[in-house]
Amino acid sequence: MTTTIPMPQLGETITEGTILRWAKGVGDAISEGDIVLEISTDKVDTEVPSPVSGVMLEILVEEGETVEVGTDLCVVGDLNGASSDDTPATRAMSQPAEPTPEADSPPEAVAPVPPPAATASTGAKGRSKRMSPVVRRLVRQHGVDIGLIEGSGEGGRVTRRDVEAYLGAVAKPTPPTPPPQPAVAAPPPPIERPAAPPSPAPAFAVDADAADEKTSLSRLRVRIGENMIRSRQTAAHVWSTMEVDYEAVAEVRAAHKERFKRDHGYSLTYLPFVCRATIDALRAYPVVNSSFYLEERNAVFHDRVHLGIAVDLDQQGLVVVTIKDAEDLRLRGLARRIRELALGARDRRLGPDQMTGSTFTITNPGPFGSYMSAPIINVPNVAILSTDTVAKRPVVVTTPDGRDALAIRHTGFLGFSWDHRAFDGSTAVLFLQRIKNNLETWDWEQELK
Repeated sequence: MTTTIPMPQLGETITEGTILRWAKGVGDAISEGDIVLEISTDKVDTEVPSPVSGVMLEILVEEGETVEVGTDLCVVGDLNGASSDDTPATRAMSQPAEPTPEADSPPEAVAPVPPPAATASTGAKGRSKRMSPVVRRLVRQHGVDIGLIEGSGEGGRVTRRDVEAYLGAVAKPTPPTPPPQPAVAAPPPPIERPAAPPSPAPAFAVDADAADEKTSLSRLRVRIGENMIRSRQTAAHVWSTMEVDYEAVAEVRAAHKERFKRDHGYSLTYLPFVCRATIDALRAYPVVNSSFYLEERNAVFHDRVHLGIAVDLDQQGLVVVTIKDAEDLRLRGLARRIRELALGARDRRLGPDQMTGSTFTITNPGPFGSYMSAPIINVPNVAILSTDTVAKRPVVVTTPDGRDALAIRHTGFLGFSWDHRAFDGSTAVLFLQRIKNNLETWDWEQELK
């Protein structure tokens, strides 16, 4: 009995993944739950466990290949069943050959021998052409004779790059030989003109200095770059901001910070207060808690608030962790969940469920001293909120007797990037106003009881 392990669905928006590393090789014993391979997607790197115990019979996709969700990755067999030679490829090549016609049969009666199937063929050097499902599909689509392609993978496996390189080579037409032209008189010598000045180098080109260091980008940095470009090219970014008086929050934090840290082991920051106020605003303005799909001409209004929180990985990259069903949590629960997910992200202990599926995102550069920020939307979200530094500043306040006066208050700015395709400026400002009013007027003392 054999079990085929497919490329898993690692998130609702993830359609493909790249094989980073095989933890098990052909012939290795596997226990249920053992890590078989590591996969990279545009959202997260994750390890895939085996759903069964057995022996690794066949690896169908090489390291470095990118495949779609559902693609077969490997075959695991029963420990007491098939051996490592009992694989689909070896079974196909071990079938008995078709009987040959009798010697006295007329030559014209002999049927032509069909070419080998795309799943297993023999190249010029006599080696078996082993292929992944993706390569098989390419071969079928383009009608390629796999025997003409030299496999560069381990053991002669033909990779997707091998097929694409072959297709690119045969697709280049040979330029036709021009017909001979009749002899004509030599043209007069060209008029001498001053040489044109050389074209300036592109503005982004920088000559490398001898002391400069060139390094390869990490997978995370590449994913961040690709996602940010895709977001800017997809969403119609608009930025709005609003100043918030955090004095009520600051007073509650001052009154409870020592006891909170003693009881929970970490500090009570401004972020959970902002999250709590934002969740209420998302319920009041559900279009901000939606996903927008222009090509399909529809929008999805999410019934639950799955709150994404951007987490800095010690300046090595930024990931978004997701607090599922955040509307069910009060202030203490939000503070605890933010810390758990942030620590898990920095320790690389989170799975796809904790790093995908957000419906709205908050980024928090405030602890680093930011004044105002305009973040990039985490598509398919339609907006993202930035919480910047809270500091003591002089502001004008109204005294109980109606007079204006200067006072020192804890204030900060909320930066709001939103997708103008999904809603308009009135909604954006009203949404920000709701968060501001919540932060300034709620009974936060009651929240901490």
